[in-house]
Amino acid sequence: MLRTSESVTIGHVDKICDQIADALLDEYLKGDPASRVAIEVMGSHGLLVIAGEVTSRASVAVKAIAEEVYGSLGYGNTLEMTVRIKEQSRDIAQGVDVGGAGDQGIMYGYATDETPEMLPKPFILARRLTERLTEVRVTDPAFKWLGPDGKSQVTMEGDRVETVVLSAQHSEKKAIEEVRELLASRVINEVFRDNPPRTVLVNPTGRFVVGGFDSDTGLTGRKLNVDTYGGLAPVGGGAFSGKDPTKVDRSAAYMGRYLAKNIVKRFEAGEATVGLAYAIGIAEPVMVEVTVANPSRAKEARDWVVKNFDLTPRGMIEFLDLRKSIYLKTAQRGHFGSGEFAWERVPIETKTKAS
Repeated sequence: MLRTSESVTIGHVDKICDQIADALLDEYLKGDPASRVAIEVMGSHGLLVIAGEVTSRASVAVKAIAEEVYGSLGYGNTLEMTVRIKEQSRDIAQGVDVGGAGDQGIMYGYATDETPEMLPKPFILARRLTERLTEVRVTDPAFKWLGPDGKSQVTMEGDRVETVVLSAQHSEKKAIEEVRELLASRVINEVFRDNPPRTVLVNPTGRFVVGGFDSDTGLTGRKLNVDTYGGLAPVGGGAFSGKDPTKVDRSAAYMGRYLAKNIVKRFEAGEATVGLAYAIGIAEPVMVEVTVANPSRAKEARDWVVKNFDLTPRGMIEFLDLRKSIYLKTAQRGHFGSGEFAWERVPIETKTKAS
C-alpha cells in the first residue's frame, strides 16, 4: 500500500499566518492567562489582515508582533496591515464561563509505534526535509540563494521510499540545474542516507523564484494535515493556531494525542485513535471513542480513558497546563512529535478524576 504525506517550511504562506496568530495568542496569555482568543490571519500580495475575537485584560501591540514574526522568517519586505479584533460574543462566553466547550466539534488524537516520535513514517520524513531545508538556508552561507518558502512530499510503500518531492524558493540568479543538484546532495541525501528514494523531483516546474505572499495567499489553519498526522490519520473539524485552550479544537486535539500515545504504550496497541466530540456550552464530551489495532482491546482502552481522565475543557486545560505561552513553538516545530509539550509525555502517571 502506498502512503503519501507532506510538510511545509516555516516560511510557507499558511505557516506564516499560523505563527503570527500563535505569537499573538502567546502575548495575550502572558498578560492574562484567562484570555479568550480566536484570531485568524490572512496574507496576500503585500497585505496582512488580522481579525477575530479577543476578551483579555492584556494589552498587545498586534502590528508590532506581526512585523517581528514576519521579519524573523527571512522576508525583507514590509506589509500593509489591517486589524479587526473585537470582543468575544457574549452568547458564546456565557457557555464558556461555566466551564463549557467554546464550540461544538470533533477532534482526533492518533499515535503509532512506527517511529520513535509515534507518528507515521512518511510524515516524519517529509517534516525532516522541510526542517533540513530551513536549516541550510539559515546556517550555511552556501545556501544564501534559498528563500523561506518551501514544501516537501514523501511517498512510501512499506518501508521503501518511492518518491520524494521537494520544492524550494530560490534566487533567480541560481540556475535550476545547480538548485536541483545542491538540494539533492545536501538536503535529500542527508535525510534519506540509509534509504534512498527511487524517484526524486526537485522544483518540478523548473522555477520557484517568487514565493511567500508575493505568489500566494496564506490563511491560518489551512495546513491542518501538516499540523497533525500528515493526512495519514483522521483529522477533526477545527484548526489550532490563534485559539486559546477553551476552544476544544485545540485542547481536545492535544488531549486526544496524549491519550493515543499512552494507549499504544499501555495496551501494546501498535496504533490508536481517540475521538472526542463536544457541544457548545457543555463541559462533558458527547462522544469518547477509542480505536486500536487490536479491536479486542478497544473497550478496555476506552474504559481506562473514561475512568481516569477529566475530559472537560477545564480538566484538559489543567491536566496539560495549557494556559502557558507555548503556542508559537507549536506553529513552528509541529504540534506533535517534538517531545517538549505536555501532551507528548509518555508513559503517564495516571491521575483519576477523584484524585
